[in-house]
Amino acid sequence: MDPGLILLVFLAFLFAWALNRVRRFFRLSPVAYAGVVIVFVLVMLAIWGQQFR
Repeated sequence: MDPGLILLVFLAFLFAWALNRVRRFFRLSPVAYAGVVIVFVLVMLAIWGQQFR
């Protein structure tokens, strides 16, 4: 498995943990929470895809 992909998975778990704590503070709705997660996944995939250019 690609080390960069492993790092992105780790960062995704760390981001989800931090976002869960922030979500309680800002009282985000489930739709907003899902939107933030989807944007994060797309950005991480775009960054990961840059190494193949």
